[in-house]
Amino acid sequence: MNRNFKLIVLATFVTACQNQKVIQPAEEISLLPYPATEKGDITDDYFGTLVPDPYRWLENDTAADTKAWVDEENKVTNAYLEQIPFRDAIYKRLEKLWDYEKFSAPFEEGDYTYFYKNDGLQNQSVLYRQKGADGDVEVFLDPNSFSEDGTTSLAGIAFSRDGSLVAYQLSEGGSDWRKVVVIRAEDKSAVGDTLVDVKFSGLAWRGNEGFYYSSYDKPVEGSTLSGITDQHKLFFHQLDTPQSEDTLVFGGPSTPRRYIGGYLTEDERFLVITAANATSGGELYIQDLSKSGSPIINVVDNFEKDHSIIDNDGGKLFIYTNLDAPNGKIVTVDASSPTPENWTDLIPETENVLNPGTGGGKIFANYLKDATSLVQQFDRNGKLERTVELPDVGSAGGFGAKAEDKELYYSFTSYVYPPTIFKYDIVTGKSDLYKASGVDFDPRKYESKQVFYTSKDGTKVPMIITHKKGLVLDGSNPTLLYGYGGFNISLTPSFSTSNIVLLEQGGVYAVANLRGGGEYGEKWHLAGTKLHKQNVFDDFIAAAEYLIEEGYTAPEKLGIAGGSNGGLLVGAAMTQRPELFKVALPAVGVLDMLRYHKFTAGAGWAYDYGTAADDPEMFNYLHTYSPYHALEAGTAYPATMVTTADHDDRVVPAHSFKFAARLQEYHTGPNPVLIRIETKAGHGAGKPTAMVIAEQADKWAFLFQNTGTAYTE
Repeated sequence: MNRNFKLIVLATFVTACQNQKVIQPAEEISLLPYPATEKGDITDDYFGTLVPDPYRWLENDTAADTKAWVDEENKVTNAYLEQIPFRDAIYKRLEKLWDYEKFSAPFEEGDYTYFYKNDGLQNQSVLYRQKGADGDVEVFLDPNSFSEDGTTSLAGIAFSRDGSLVAYQLSEGGSDWRKVVVIRAEDKSAVGDTLVDVKFSGLAWRGNEGFYYSSYDKPVEGSTLSGITDQHKLFFHQLDTPQSEDTLVFGGPSTPRRYIGGYLTEDERFLVITAANATSGGELYIQDLSKSGSPIINVVDNFEKDHSIIDNDGGKLFIYTNLDAPNGKIVTVDASSPTPENWTDLIPETENVLNPGTGGGKIFANYLKDATSLVQQFDRNGKLERTVELPDVGSAGGFGAKAEDKELYYSFTSYVYPPTIFKYDIVTGKSDLYKASGVDFDPRKYESKQVFYTSKDGTKVPMIITHKKGLVLDGSNPTLLYGYGGFNISLTPSFSTSNIVLLEQGGVYAVANLRGGGEYGEKWHLAGTKLHKQNVFDDFIAAAEYLIEEGYTAPEKLGIAGGSNGGLLVGAAMTQRPELFKVALPAVGVLDMLRYHKFTAGAGWAYDYGTAADDPEMFNYLHTYSPYHALEAGTAYPATMVTTADHDDRVVPAHSFKFAARLQEYHTGPNPVLIRIETKAGHGAGKPTAMVIAEQADKWAFLFQNTGTAYTE
């Protein structure tokens, strides 16, 4: 190397260093006194065991004293976060990372092709459309115009079969309670009145007459956000008639079910009704709409397994089921005698978990193979035509289309592969790039690998670990371990713009595929439910221990995070092993396991959790791990930032309120234990971009500050 070239290299290096600004964590941050939360004298008797619940009054989310408490807690939290020296720098970095165009896959309805696009920092994505290949692109629906602050979102949309009519759902402030607006697609003119009080519902058109939807009666006692919702009902709404005249199709006092859904086969011949009392298992019904006055026929008369009708050829039904097939299979049956004893296997169960779709006259079996996608294409007779060649190891979704379609669009992503849309030719099996992600991220600098570690009882559990290439395993790396472990939900590899902040600072992001999830089918799910729920927490704790033993991180550098059921996971882990973690981030968590079933549709979670009223054994089990009850006075807990929202009507904020109040009462030591309460937001869906960025910035700032991690701009 000649001397001049050396000088150029040296000058470039010095300039690069000068352009980088390293911001150190604050040595000390003053923490305002926690609010002096009032304590009541309420005590419950469970099978002779007295359980005090001094913070019961915080369950009243509309009370003035609860709102005052929320304000005081937010003051403490905001005062702490404002002192973190790199909080603003992280926010600006996230804002820059988020500022790129994001597209959905296109879909055709009537004469138009529709797609969603977000210009970058828009609070809500906009629905556009185009007539023909050369037509002008126009805005069809802009949810950003629904409210000034961006907190009203488009929460679902359904087109009539000919594409001429549209029904769409609105969520205000993140609530699960929705409104439904009907318009004509051509000129966007309103049709009839807006429907109100719709919850946990799809929209299924029957011709151009009207559509099916589901809802509950509004709670009589308590607020609409926290009151119990029990009997779900399926209605048919006839266009241009009042909602009060809607026909009750299924549900109500004669057939009370907690969750009811209704949808039509693509040819609109069959109405399919699913009915369940829990989040797993359910009944299946059909009604032949081609015959006037046709009765509703019971296909499956119990709640033990999961079933859905994925397609039909005339009177031949294609059914997904996990009956006698824990990983799922596809069967066929004639609609005239549709009960299980007449089912014939079409695509038998395999060692991998099945999630099927249909399109172009084909069946697409999207399998989970060790929590990653394996997609196979079958003909209507169950013959394997090909295994779809995916771009990498990761998650593929969207293998569904209309019967006459010749192509479909699917998305692919992983922890280091930004979401990318591909066009797939159903006849040839060829995939072509349709839309690449515009995010500022270079996958070549990072790696993501799957490991299998051993849990407490010897079970092998998969975990995917993502970080910069060349990471030194000396235990010094800030790490966030994420998990869920419940409700048969699978955590598959997916890219997160927010996680770039951690990765580019040399951090590690790890996701454990815990029991209770659906990664290995029904058996894996059941191994993390009811009296086996501790397996989930043991799996998570073992994941943390693996990361420490292998040198990825150390307890003083390790944070844990999870939301909803994952919030329960974090709460249980931090109360059982407080010394193992430096930071805990339980989000919208289920934290009071003795009373969760008394709010909204919480009773439906009993399949996974059981309830304290079941029997003494179930009560004792729940009472032992319930995070709110497992907190112990005089214990040093990890630096904790509980997050929730005042409009969360799925996991009501009372869980987080009560947990945070008791945590602040019992905790000892210098670690901050805070609660960040978002206003005009719900469980997470439809949250405006600005709110998401602010929350993520606070999360990373809190993690870096409390793990002693410097931030480099």
